[in-house]
Amino acid sequence: MDQKIDIDGLTHKSYTSIIFMTKKCELTGKMPLKGHNVSHANNKTKRRFLPNLKKVKFKSELLKKSMKLTVSNAGVRSVDKKGSFDNFLKSAKARDLSLRLKKLKKSWTSGHFNIRCL
Repeated sequence: MDQKIDIDGLTHKSYTSIIFMTKKCELTGKMPLKGHNVSHANNKTKRRFLPNLKKVKFKSELLKKSMKLTVSNAGVRSVDKKGSFDNFLKSAKARDLSLRLKKLKKSWTSGHFNIRCL
């Protein structure tokens, strides 16, 4: 997707946007960690510890629709413990959520939806 900017009558191409899929949980914010593989001879080689991510569809009772999210296994268990996706989102801290879930939570807390936690 190219965007063009008109400056002093000249058209310039500003940038090309590319969407990257990050290896980050949208609910808990878990990301890959860095570490070492250590051999029997104590040789260390760099490696990454990746989170256990799955694509999961959650149903929102307030929005009356479902959302497909990239979530770690710990995130699925947290939603299950809270009882529903809406209850989890109400109690979750905004710093851990993805950008689209932050926007959704902000719209809920501003009073657009009636949230009841059981």
